[in-house]
Amino acid sequence: MPRKLLKFLILFDNTSLLYFPGQFLSGRVLLELQENTPVLGLHFHVVGECVVRVRSGRHERSYDKENYIDFRMRLLGEPDHQGATVLSPGIHSFPFKLGLPVDLPSTFLGRYGWVQYFCKAALREPSGLIHKNHQVFIVMNPIDLNTEQSYLADPFKCNIEHNLGVACVGGGIVKCKIILDRGGYVPGESILINATVNNSSNVTIKSTKAALTETIQYFAHDKVVQTEKRELAVIARGKIRAGCRDDWQNESLYVPPLPPTNLRGCHLIRIQYDVCFLIEPKSLEKQVKLQLPITLGTYPFKTNDDEDTNEWAETVYRPDTHYPSTLPIFRPWLHDKTDSK
Repeated sequence: MPRKLLKFLILFDNTSLLYFPGQFLSGRVLLELQENTPVLGLHFHVVGECVVRVRSGRHERSYDKENYIDFRMRLLGEPDHQGATVLSPGIHSFPFKLGLPVDLPSTFLGRYGWVQYFCKAALREPSGLIHKNHQVFIVMNPIDLNTEQSYLADPFKCNIEHNLGVACVGGGIVKCKIILDRGGYVPGESILINATVNNSSNVTIKSTKAALTETIQYFAHDKVVQTEKRELAVIARGKIRAGCRDDWQNESLYVPPLPPTNLRGCHLIRIQYDVCFLIEPKSLEKQVKLQLPITLGTYPFKTNDDEDTNEWAETVYRPDTHYPSTLPIFRPWLHDKTDSK
């Protein structure tokens, strides 16, 4: 038998598929038919959701979900299902338009959860046959550092004093002072670090390290059920002998393309970024750690040269940030045996 349905597409007016909360999601469902085709209805469904799913082997250990959009409309056919509509051969276009809520969290894909937005279309024939299609779109809820707390533009300082060794047998104090040029950044910028490590002990410090870290917490039923943590950029330096000192001057950590701090509007996934400064003694002494939380935004701080903020949307999202173009139905990494904690 010849194939009656030649094309069944969901086409957005915005071909980039990138939307901001509060914008209109508009487009059309396109059908191309080879012959007269009776249909009972063409249904359209817009979905926005966050899902957290944690597995242990083949068994699901934790699951939770929250919905942001659940909008349904009928593009063709009557609600009472009285009879079929016959569509002629050729191309048929059915428009749709929806205003997106203003508080949507950004699209996000993680190992144990995701925030995803997509449209589904279903074409029903009298025979019971249902043709289905879907299309993902991307939501970006921007964070403008200029509208956040003003202290994020100021240098971020942290000090610590730590005893190494045993005082009665020649131990001593290690003093560390670290300064970040500010507390807020956007992808593509560099974090400038100035630090002083003064080793007044008799214990050699094996190494010092600064790292930009990302911590993602997944919640289910108001409890943290899984945590991912990874280093995104690292600077390491060598030993500091007893009685010596080491100075860091404008060392830089590059901020790669990353989602902003937290997912505003999402209550199941929390994202945090820190600059961690680590001091590793050359003995059985415990590692000394300073943790400085920073904010990653979408739009950078304005300078005197910035007059048109509309340019930022072109520069901030253009880098190598990857967004999915398919639904997250199959996620093989959920079955990965190596969990990051």
